[in-house]
Amino acid sequence: MSHFVWTGEYELGIDVIDQQHRRIVDYINRVCEVVNESKSRGCINIVLADLVDYTFSHLVFEEAMLEEAGYQDLPEHTVAHTTFTKLIKDMQRRCEQGEDIAGDLAVFLQQWLISHIMSDDAKYVSCVKKALLEDEVPAQRSWFQQANAKYFGGS
Repeated sequence: MSHFVWTGEYELGIDVIDQQHRRIVDYINRVCEVVNESKSRGCINIVLADLVDYTFSHLVFEEAMLEEAGYQDLPEHTVAHTTFTKLIKDMQRRCEQGEDIAGDLAVFLQQWLISHIMSDDAKYVSCVKKALLEDEVPAQRSWFQQANAKYFGGS
């Protein structure tokens, strides 16, 4: 199974989101490593739990960011996240029950992330960038900084 190689074409130009996406890619690559090294199912369950935890935090952060930015298509974007969440939870359950789907899981995650970034996430870029420019208030922490600190420990 080949690793997911992050390239510039996946960047949205919103640093915190690009960093989070790269971190998700790192987790996906850990799944690939477990598959390639034929490690135990227990190992895949641990790696998958880390990936799911981080990815779900990212989705919550992204939705909060889009709400604050006034993104019109937030309901549709949230549906995409909800659909993904249901699928990944089902795959996680199947792995925990001993089903050997780690290879399929890694392929699914790679394909979903690329598709989601290139189609769904790309749609909100101009709205978020505009909101970030308007939110530059030097005397106080912006909503963006607060959300980043809350979910990811950033400043």
